[in-house]
Amino acid sequence: MKRALFVIAALAAVLAAAGGVGATSFSVVPSGSGGVPSFSEPNAPGQIAVPFPLSSAPAQPAVLSYDQLLGLWHRAADAYGVPWEVLAAINKIESNFGRNMGPSSAGAVGWMQFMPDTWTRWGLDASGDGLADPWNPEDAVFAAARYLAAAGAHEDLSRAVFAYNHAQWYVDDVLGLAADFGDGSSFEFAAEAGADAVFRIDEIEQQIAKARRVVARAREAIPPLEHAVDRGADALLALQLRAGDPTISPRKFRSLEARIARHERKQERARAIVARRQDDLQNAFADLESLKSELSAAAVAAPATASFGGAQSIGEYVFPVGGGPSLVSVARRHHDYPAADIAAPEGSPLYALADSIVTESYPDGEGKCGIGLKLLLANGAVYVYCHLSYLEPSMVAGAALAAGAPVGLVGSTGHSTGPHLHLAFDPALSYPQAEPWFASFAGSAFSWQETSTAKGARAPRQRQFTVLSFGAPSSGSRVVGFTR
Repeated sequence: MKRALFVIAALAAVLAAAGGVGATSFSVVPSGSGGVPSFSEPNAPGQIAVPFPLSSAPAQPAVLSYDQLLGLWHRAADAYGVPWEVLAAINKIESNFGRNMGPSSAGAVGWMQFMPDTWTRWGLDASGDGLADPWNPEDAVFAAARYLAAAGAHEDLSRAVFAYNHAQWYVDDVLGLAADFGDGSSFEFAAEAGADAVFRIDEIEQQIAKARRVVARAREAIPPLEHAVDRGADALLALQLRAGDPTISPRKFRSLEARIARHERKQERARAIVARRQDDLQNAFADLESLKSELSAAAVAAPATASFGGAQSIGEYVFPVGGGPSLVSVARRHHDYPAADIAAPEGSPLYALADSIVTESYPDGEGKCGIGLKLLLANGAVYVYCHLSYLEPSMVAGAALAAGAPVGLVGSTGHSTGPHLHLAFDPALSYPQAEPWFASFAGSAFSWQETSTAKGARAPRQRQFTVLSFGAPSSGSRVVGFTR
């Protein structure tokens, strides 16, 4: 599991911060002035000018290359005397290198996910544009370095990281990723090999995300085409039956023969299109599996990085949808019976929520559930997953799964109005989102829909009611209609 993988990589760094001998160490370099604000005192009220409001993301967020990021981390680290690898790890964990900058469900914003109140105290203008802007990568990374130094990074790095986010798992994650950036060696000098490994894994992860979307789209495209072929076959059969009526005239028979020939050609073209789409799907599967293998090979060089962003676990449970709270959201109640609709972008990864056995699977996507499966847990609970775009081939009845095992991808098959995982008990007697294990992931694996909307998920259709007048009715009555 994710937490367990990080422990090994992070343990040496934790021991080093506590004074351990022979462990991976983080070098604290003397901080230079460089015109940046001191870390010994926070900003005075009104000292910095900030964008208003802080929660408003720029229309075109900055995008930095890996070389630019590496240079930025080093400059900020040198300015405040903190390890650049730790800044890099926080940048990855908090915003995935600026790709998911929030606002988070808690209200954190920008490249390094500062709360607005914290930003007003420790934010700074490192870019020189006159604003202390958490959405600006230079301002944000320098501010994170300043905050860590103020929190005691020079004396106790683990404590400083804990101050950034008050959770021991967060400290473990940051130090584990920092060890990957440094290639597990001394951090006195920039370990470019370690950074290269982390960046390579990040590239593969982005390619995998794209490949998942390709698989999802390819899978979604096939059923409508197959249904069209079925409808064409029914129409063709009806024509053939009419042509077989011995009482029709020769002229009518010839007309039906011509129509049958046209339908047969149309059916042949439709079947060819289905075959091509099925080939596209198989090629997409192959590309995805190839990238997974490449990621596994790259993980040898940076195991903590490779496990980051995958299944999130707490205790014996794993949240079943990957992507994090900026992409995944859940309503507290289902629209018509106890269930959780977990909204996420199409193609998002799905995991077994606990150690379990597959009792049923629906790879063909027929019926209301679409593509799905049922999992039996050790405590006797049975969970059903519905509306997948893709089901892993190994998901067959009797298959034993470890918590966090990949089971498929988010989709919208069956009776669905948008991409999401429909998660329910079988029988559906209570709400999964009311379970303590589910709620424990709020803010880390998903956000409640009252506070955030998942990116990529379709918003529910709203009905707008309008008063319509027809002429000048003498009775004064009005007709109320609605439009979607």
